[in-house]
Amino acid sequence: MSDTFPFGQPIVWEPSPEYVNRSRLRTFMERHGIATFDELMSRSTEDIEWFWEAVLEDLGIEFYEPYERIVDLSRGIQWPQWCVGGKMNIVHNCLDKWMGTPTQNRVAVRWEGESGDVRVLTYRELYREVNRVAAALRAAGIGKGDAVGIYMPMVPEIVVALLAIAKIGGVILPLFSGYGAGAVATRLADADAKALFTADAMVRRGRVIPMKPTADEALNDVPTIEKVIVYRYVGLDETPMQAGRDVWWDEFVAGQPTETPTERTDAEDLLMIIYTSGTTGRPKGAVHTHCGFPIKSAQDMAHGFDVQPQDTMFWMTDMGWMMGPWEVFGVTILGASMLLYDGAPDYPDVDRVWALVERHGVTHLGLAPTFVRAIMRHGEEPVKRHDLSSLYAFGSTGEAWNPDPWMWLFEKVGGKRIPIINYSGGTEISGGILLGNVLRPLKPCAFSAPAPGMAADVVDEEGRSIRNAVGELVIRKPWIGMTRGFWKDPERYLQTYWSRFPNVWVHGDFAAVDEDGMWYILGRSDDTIKVAGKRVGPAEVESVLVSHPAVAEAAAIGVPDEVKGQVIVGFVVLQPGYSPSEELRAELRELVAREMGKPLTPKDIRFVTDIPKTRNAKVMRRIVRAAYLGQPTGDTSALVNPEAVDAIRHSQ
Repeated sequence: MSDTFPFGQPIVWEPSPEYVNRSRLRTFMERHGIATFDELMSRSTEDIEWFWEAVLEDLGIEFYEPYERIVDLSRGIQWPQWCVGGKMNIVHNCLDKWMGTPTQNRVAVRWEGESGDVRVLTYRELYREVNRVAAALRAAGIGKGDAVGIYMPMVPEIVVALLAIAKIGGVILPLFSGYGAGAVATRLADADAKALFTADAMVRRGRVIPMKPTADEALNDVPTIEKVIVYRYVGLDETPMQAGRDVWWDEFVAGQPTETPTERTDAEDLLMIIYTSGTTGRPKGAVHTHCGFPIKSAQDMAHGFDVQPQDTMFWMTDMGWMMGPWEVFGVTILGASMLLYDGAPDYPDVDRVWALVERHGVTHLGLAPTFVRAIMRHGEEPVKRHDLSSLYAFGSTGEAWNPDPWMWLFEKVGGKRIPIINYSGGTEISGGILLGNVLRPLKPCAFSAPAPGMAADVVDEEGRSIRNAVGELVIRKPWIGMTRGFWKDPERYLQTYWSRFPNVWVHGDFAAVDEDGMWYILGRSDDTIKVAGKRVGPAEVESVLVSHPAVAEAAAIGVPDEVKGQVIVGFVVLQPGYSPSEELRAELRELVAREMGKPLTPKDIRFVTDIPKTRNAKVMRRIVRAAYLGQPTGDTSALVNPEAVDAIRHSQ
């Protein structure tokens, strides 16, 4: 089996009667008289009004006031408005509606810390805690339309904070817990955040990592912040607290009621801004609404992963990446359970994830190919220590697979019994463009189909549909989870996705469809770097590097890595009076780690005399990457300094 190119693989999994009979997607199709999956795909993309209304009904989404139209495209396909005229709050559908039903006693959140501590919250308990925090936020003068950041470890309180912000009609700003101060400040300031949830510290590999000092450093550049709520996770005595602004979580909620009204928001009111990175400029704030992101999240969980109320979903993620809010909204809308784990997935031993599956009865395990590549080196023995019979499906997202780790997971962990549901889309999608399901056969590394409702296609450079060849992944129809644009930057949104072909969303992924109708993602077609599934824009790394007094110019690229998928390599041109040295190299790597977060530390910094640029000073990262990797650089005619290509090749 080739380990570099996934095409030409045989079908290795067929849905058994057990999977078919239990499938929510099958039930949905039967309810609407749809005989085959192909028929569903045609109908769901040709009649989007019918389909998304059917999804809202299938998910049991309740409105305070019914919408007048499911979608309004009068502003163009780029700017659809959904559930027009409807009044709702997604927290009503995540929590409120379960009260007084058997679901209120079901476990909503299971949590395990790195030390082995375990906590459990039922839906009723989660509801009460969310109400207390929501009431406290209102008492602090924070309400509808106010942006509130979340910069916390993966503890149960992070779910409480997220839902409490939504309950009052606030705007959720989820931030990666590993970010440095610069990255936190940029995002909070961009959204004019009024409050921040954080913690005294987090724990990784048994080591306490303070978070509050990083937050404080970030807030020096965010004058709009009025309140900082600090969760006492580790109990650090020396945690700095600013009088009048900072308050401990337990003091913040003390005396607050366990019942408080849920804000009646418009369906299209702002719910969340999730920051993602592009290839140029500042981070992009993807705008999401109450009748958008959560609906798509729950639909993908229900129709792709077949999550049911009795199931427990465990996706190894962080609340700062879209899969964190995706898990919270999707699981609670479906009335299922989620497992949160705060810690390293291979600590204190390489079998930690399998131990979590066994201990908590996990049915749906979401992971990244990076994790599997790392863990398979230890062989089957750590897997065999544990009873994994609860597993029903694997989920995978964040990056492209190669066949060997895919087959290892399928055979050695899943016993050829459990499907690997590949999932690819993004923050701007609210979930998946491509999404396997339990009704379709599987090939290694492949997606068995687009997600229902997603009018996906693969096109050549002229925008013509192609098969059995690599092209651009595009979407031809709007969907309910589509970002409502980029925060404060509508032109950048249009330029990013809608500028190449008329009325067609170009996603920025290379993709292909084989002769059996299986889909494949083959990597980014733009310059965005993906480190262990986490996207970062090269411009953000470059801006950190050039902030150093020794650096005149910088370029950052992602290069292949056996474990992480990609790692960052930086190239710097030094200012006069500075010379290359190992000390400076280490200093620059540490600078990026401090500002961007340790997971985004460059693998290497190379010193060069020049960086390939066009006449308008655009850094040609594609050429930089090819030169560094010793690959053909292609057309270099646009370069104003072609000799810089050799500078990259011979860099040290």
